[in-house]
Amino acid sequence: MTRIDFHTNVGDPLAYACRLARKAYASGRSLVVLAQAERLAAFDEQLWTFAPLEFVPHCMAKSALAHETPVVLASDLDDVPHHQVLVNLGAPVPAQFARFERLVEIIGDDAEELAAGRERFRFYRDRGYAIETHKQGG
Repeated sequence: MTRIDFHTNVGDPLAYACRLARKAYASGRSLVVLAQAERLAAFDEQLWTFAPLEFVPHCMAKSALAHETPVVLASDLDDVPHHQVLVNLGAPVPAQFARFERLVEIIGDDAEELAAGRERFRFYRDRGYAIETHKQGG
């Protein structure tokens, strides 16, 4: 069964996801980051700039290099090459999340993200998934 972690009260979800991607890459794990296209583009840009002296190899899921790249960015999960860790930066429950060993939900601190995060939490809980929560900030 997929392990699910909720990281809540995150001030800057994209920067937080960048740190998770760096940590996964450093530990040798593959990672898929899911979001709608506009947010994915912003995340892609931030991955290039968030740590000037560190590079996190990444590409879009439709790239020919996706199978060889540890961090893959996707707006849908149809053709992703990795199924270890999924980071969800989108509002809906990922349709194919159960194919992954682990799902990380990053919930920002604005009202819209909190409401969507609560809905996803209830969805997973109601289906019997064990959920770990990690509250950030204060």
